[in-house]
Amino acid sequence: MLKQRLSQKFSQKLSPQQIQLMKLIQLPTQALEERIKEELEENPALEEGEEGYEEEALLSNEHDEGDSQVIEAEDINIDEYLSDDEIPEYRLQANNYSPDDEDARVPVSGGQTFYENVLDQLRMRRLTEEEFQLSEYLIGSMEEDGYIRRNLVSIVDDLAFSANIFTDEESLEKALKVVQSLDPAGIGARSLQECLLLQMQRRESNYYNDVTSKILSKYFDEFSKRHFEKIMERLQLNQEDMKEVISIITQLNPKPGNSITSQGKHISQAITPDFVISIKEGELELSLNARNVPELRISGDYKVMLETYKSQKEHSKQQNEAVMFVKQKLDSARWFVDAIRQRQQTLLIVMGAIMEKQSEYFLTGDERDIKPMILKDIAEVTELDISTISRVASNKYVQTPYGTFLIKEIFSESMTNEQGEEVSTREIKNILEELIDNEDKSKPVPDDQLALLLKERGYPIARRTIAKYRDQLNIPTARLRKEL
Repeated sequence: MLKQRLSQKFSQKLSPQQIQLMKLIQLPTQALEERIKEELEENPALEEGEEGYEEEALLSNEHDEGDSQVIEAEDINIDEYLSDDEIPEYRLQANNYSPDDEDARVPVSGGQTFYENVLDQLRMRRLTEEEFQLSEYLIGSMEEDGYIRRNLVSIVDDLAFSANIFTDEESLEKALKVVQSLDPAGIGARSLQECLLLQMQRRESNYYNDVTSKILSKYFDEFSKRHFEKIMERLQLNQEDMKEVISIITQLNPKPGNSITSQGKHISQAITPDFVISIKEGELELSLNARNVPELRISGDYKVMLETYKSQKEHSKQQNEAVMFVKQKLDSARWFVDAIRQRQQTLLIVMGAIMEKQSEYFLTGDERDIKPMILKDIAEVTELDISTISRVASNKYVQTPYGTFLIKEIFSESMTNEQGEEVSTREIKNILEELIDNEDKSKPVPDDQLALLLKERGYPIARRTIAKYRDQLNIPTARLRKEL
């Protein structure tokens, strides 16, 4: 039986402006530049330039005696202001900097992508139409690292349903061989083992290459687990032979398609810092990197249109609709400009609190001076929500005299040493890395012994905590660190 009843409840929802601000705060500098460009293109009421300049121009027009004639609403050609053919003003402007200014813009190199490069190679082969179609589809199925991780049976079904190409697994296997014969060696592999074997097939036949291929094909599992003694015993290899095999395998590329251009060079992504911390006369100075972020202002033309409309007593339906559009664009532009300003203020407040908390580290650059700090600590100082602190620290970089790094790397939990002092877990991780770097690679130190070594230095840490820190540092277990 259905019943109706009244109930009251309180709920808190973010306004569209607050949601927009949260999204802008999370954006790093490069993404913010793109977001501003999109807004400039979409909203004609938003322009590049300082707001103060536009206000002075409007005031001078109001007090100019020669131009005291009132503009009638009927004289305003709305179509002229809203024409799609009009070139936005920001495209006709240029930012002029002095020769001494540092250009922080990052040049973008054009060129072929990895997939375009492989497809160009495929077009040079003499193939039937079916072979080309199957090979082209397989190239499109490759992931960025060059692997094809879907089984061929599933790809056969995909070809039938999505491309209306009916084939069988045997024909697809032949097409896969064509893809695997293209450069770079190893692409089109379905596993790491197959990828390494494909690369070994391109090498000339000699004793060590043949032994390496045999180990990869028959003893890959033992090799991946570093059971070198077992392999040496079965193949009757001495230690020098095994070292040569390991050297050959380490020269192979486990991800042949990852970040490779048509010239075979690795693509390195330039980092644009969001903050800059400098030292002047022994004091820290913080600035926001807004080198390529343009100043924004509200369009004066749209303001005049709206004010002129308000001064009229009678309005046509067409004028009402047109000016309503203008008002919406003006409101949107104001919201966006205010959100950009609030973003800058919020970022400076949060980063200022971080800089003050870690002042010793930013002055010396010594990671041992990093104090334990979590998001809650900065939230309490700034009186901002923890989610806001997280958004500021996420995906943003700070440039210091000692290098540029992610802000979130400064955050770390604390633990108490034997002297009762709070130390940063980052300091402990650095010591852990140092111990592992200096260990005898033929007999790597297991986690329980690492815990004893840290305890000797005054850091009583459990073995499971060592394992957690080691995983966070992407350091494998002792067994996988073993070398001959």
